Amino acid sequence: MTPVDPVEPGGPVEEPQPPRRRGWALDTTPLRNRAFRRVFGGVAVTMLGQQMTLVAVPYQVYELTGSSLMVGLTSVVALVPLVVFGLLGGAIADAMDRRRLMIITSVGAAVTSALLAVQALLPGDGHLSVLWLLAAAVSAFAAVNQPARSAVIPAIVGPDDVAAANALAMTVRSAGVIVGPLLAGLLIGLGDLSILYTVDAIGFLLAVLLLRGLPPLPPAGVSGPLRPGAAVRGVGEGFSFLRTQPVLLMTFVVDVIAMLFAWPQAVFPELSQTTYAGNANSLGWLFAGVSIGSLLMGLTSGWVSRVDRQGAVVLAAIAVWGVAIIGFGLASTLWVAVLCLAVAGAGDMVSAVLRSSMLQTAAPDEMRGRMQGVFIVVVAGGPRLGDLRAGVMASSVGVSAAMWSGGIVIVVAMAVVAVAVPSFWLFRASQADDLADAARKRMSAG
Repeated sequence: MTPVDPVEPGGPVEEPQPPRRRGWALDTTPLRNRAFRRVFGGVAVTMLGQQMTLVAVPYQVYELTGSSLMVGLTSVVALVPLVVFGLLGGAIADAMDRRRLMIITSVGAAVTSALLAVQALLPGDGHLSVLWLLAAAVSAFAAVNQPARSAVIPAIVGPDDVAAANALAMTVRSAGVIVGPLLAGLLIGLGDLSILYTVDAIGFLLAVLLLRGLPPLPPAGVSGPLRPGAAVRGVGEGFSFLRTQPVLLMTFVVDVIAMLFAWPQAVFPELSQTTYAGNANSLGWLFAGVSIGSLLMGLTSGWVSRVDRQGAVVLAAIAVWGVAIIGFGLASTLWVAVLCLAVAGAGDMVSAVLRSSMLQTAAPDEMRGRMQGVFIVVVAGGPRLGDLRAGVMASSVGVSAAMWSGGIVIVVAMAVVAVAVPSFWLFRASQADDLADAARKRMSAG
């Protein structure tokens, strides 16, 4: 059969298709798909502005209050709606047309960013309560948008290109994490925070224009309008489903272990003022280290999209993260520390791409939104728990011991997972459809 273009129903896919890339370079095969180009374009045009807003909000809070405590509370203000709406947004993404949901949330994010720009122009440079309310709204819209955006990937590109599509999106995000804050710092120097928020609003408006060109993308078995009660019940159904799927459950467990025992950001300020005080920009280099490694791995991730033994490679990648954090904890010079952080970032990129791909392919379509919702909560919450552990450990036994001991725990834990949960260690991408079909039959029977 001739494949059909998902954006222009009835029209053939662009032919002929060139051979798939086989080298190390980032696999751009999914970009040949018009629908994916629109989704990917939406990620690209919003990433820079989102990262700039993540810098602008805490900066503005500090300007208003002069208190680091208030800046810390701002993170909590943003985290709570991210957790709540991450779970609820995943259920909503499984209960309504995902294209429509992405457009609604992108419009909401654009309006919220525009309001952030307006409040930054008000006399007195803004008001804390208004800023917190808008920051919470930005977080909520993102938490609902992201599960829908991730859940549509398998339907758009097909199972063979899911890993490559994830690598493309995560590489753009890694670049945004590096470039966005740097550009934000330059614009903040101009003295007008409204510029940063305006860039974010424009990015979301461009994303809306791109997403409007997609066809309807309802989840399997869903028709008719959204029923709020069903969406709320869907959160519980998602957790009930997850308990019966050890492979999918372990994608979250191994990431929580990695972040809890070895997320290093909490110790960066102390290191910059003690061990690496001789370098004026040591704090900047430490914060950039993980993202540099993620970006470099993304640019050379062609092999990742061809991995079949995804479970085994995820465990190996997280073990690499652990070993790199051991090195970071023992490093006595800045360049060695940054190198170790970059290796850790590369391992984390491989793990994130493959874990997301496993969730997208091994879960039935009608559960993909909820799995991505849990994914977002884990990705957001894990590092914050890691910051807490690192801070407590660094205060009691020192920074070095806090880091290298956590790395050892991770390496040992990955070996334990491989033995204790063989279904995860043995998981193959080529068997994902069979696993999803078996899960769907179990849901129907139950």
